[in-house]
Amino acid sequence: MACIRTYWASAILAVAVACTSTAARSTERDIYPSPGQAKTDLAAALAASAASHKRVILDFGGNWCTDCHVLDRFFHDSANEPILAANYILVHVNIGRMTDNVDIAERYQIPLRKGVPALAVLGEHGELLYSQRTGEFEAMRAMQSSSVTDFLVRWKPPAAG
Repeated sequence: MACIRTYWASAILAVAVACTSTAARSTERDIYPSPGQAKTDLAAALAASAASHKRVILDFGGNWCTDCHVLDRFFHDSANEPILAANYILVHVNIGRMTDNVDIAERYQIPLRKGVPALAVLGEHGELLYSQRTGEFEAMRAMQSSSVTDFLVRWKPPAAG
């Protein structure tokens, strides 16, 4: 009888954990659009970059990725949002389960096998200025917002004039 109670207690606990996990995930907004949208979003960002002289940040990841959500929260916190808005156009590139938009990742020298999120920075003419090659932001949940601040300050365009 004790084994049956233990079994049911374990089963109930497993269902409760699964429901809690699903509920927590459902409160996260999707930050990465459909994988098929990446080329269109990239082309629009490059056109806007040429007109505004802002740089483009390509953020490779997926909605399933906890570290990707942490990075997005850091991008949009009170310390980083003004730097991001003034200097960059952010493009989220959905890589699915590491199988989508691999061609874009390769074009911008992003080794997806190192993990996501992974970033590339493009100049106003679409030239590659930086690509994350060693998984620098792959463990965002262990990092601080100041790491993103340092990144944004380092790669922002030079002041005009």
